[in-house]
Amino acid sequence: MSSNKEFDYRAAIGREFGNFVVVREIGRGAMGAVFLGYQKTLKRQVAIKLLPKDLARTRLAQQQFRDEAETIAILDHPNIITIFETGEDDEFFFQVMRLVDGQDLACLLEKLQKHPVPARRMLPQQHALRLIDEILSGLSHAHAAGVIHQDLKPANILIGNKEGRALIADFGIAKTMQLEYAARGMVVGTPIYLSPEQAAARDTDHRTDLYAVGVMLFELLAGRLPVRSEGARETVLRKVREPDSFFLRTPSGCQRSITPDMERIILKAVATQPEQRYQDCETFKADLAGLATTSAIGASA
Repeated sequence: MSSNKEFDYRAAIGREFGNFVVVREIGRGAMGAVFLGYQKTLKRQVAIKLLPKDLARTRLAQQQFRDEAETIAILDHPNIITIFETGEDDEFFFQVMRLVDGQDLACLLEKLQKHPVPARRMLPQQHALRLIDEILSGLSHAHAAGVIHQDLKPANILIGNKEGRALIADFGIAKTMQLEYAARGMVVGTPIYLSPEQAAARDTDHRTDLYAVGVMLFELLAGRLPVRSEGARETVLRKVREPDSFFLRTPSGCQRSITPDMERIILKAVATQPEQRYQDCETFKADLAGLATTSAIGASA
């Protein structure tokens, strides 16, 4: 069986799924590829995510793809990508979603790192805090519905060009309280953003998402994460065996503009023990709001 990277998606171009037509590929991930599409009835562009059945031969993979669509469908929030339709034909499983005119946060951070002026290689603090606040707002809604994302990272955060709003995407390995995957005991997610308990394949709850948000907050405010250049397997093992050794420097040791209050929030969010982290999105948001207010007063003084 070929991998997703090797699969030839060219045959999907021009294919129709009900009222939707596949136009061109715009991205590829672990669970299929995303295409620019066109909805004939409403004459609008959409995003179409396709998973070839040749790559989803196990019942688990098929169920996981269906679960993602059903999960997003119940989450109606301005900071979560909207899904319009889901289904399958003889060759593909498909999801039709809102098309975001913008880029993901990972691309934005990569572009910033290439800026010729070192001081401009990171987002302004107020911008970073606003994005994290919006991510937490979407997560709060998901958690209230019993949904845990489990793969939060900059590549799964879309930023719209017009409104600049953060949108959470890709609930491909989301876990709901209503369903336990047969894959329980497997390590899923992106190593750098994995909580230690997720890296150890232990049972997870909403606090694993809050850890990932904490890592993103660290990354946005520091410019880059102070971590070792090592493979995915080594990163996972480190988080299991020596989780406190993952970050090589403190936030303020990376960026002098990070205040003691900022550092306290980051370190609480990325605490290795779930009980030492933020216990819910709202408390995390409240601390960030106080931080944003203090920063704004300091900037105007």
